[in-house]
Amino acid sequence: MVNAAAVGTVGSPFVVDLERGKIREFAHATQSANPDYWEGEKPIVPATFLTTQMFWQEWAGPEANPWESVELDQQRGMHAEQDFVFFGPPPRAGDRLIATSRIERIYEKAGARGGTLTLAEMITEFRDVHGRLVAEAWLTGVETDRNPAEAQR
Repeated sequence: MVNAAAVGTVGSPFVVDLERGKIREFAHATQSANPDYWEGEKPIVPATFLTTQMFWQEWAGPEANPWESVELDQQRGMHAEQDFVFFGPPPRAGDRLIATSRIERIYEKAGARGGTLTLAEMITEFRDVHGRLVAEAWLTGVETDRNPAEAQR
């Protein structure tokens, strides 16, 4: 059962160092031919590259990730949506971003097949070393109110 009291929980800041090799690996994994991700010493990051925040967040320790406080049941939950917003040019290899995640909101809505869905949103802000907001990543997780095995009966 989702913990509605998690709203407002903020993780500790963590560092995301953007490396050229990792940007190229990501572009390769996503089969991108966009030369902006491959060429030069400071290629830009693909928009969805910021989803790799989870690795830096994990390495920073459990206090960096407030998602655990949501207590979403993994047997009835899934990753529902991911959005990215940039507030200027995309970051480049060599940039250092300071990221902070927070649980923005938890709400319910009716499911298409009946039952109730509980949705939880986490926003991660990415700031440059001067404190300017560079990007946000919005993650939405969902939990059904019924066990999937029971819902199929």
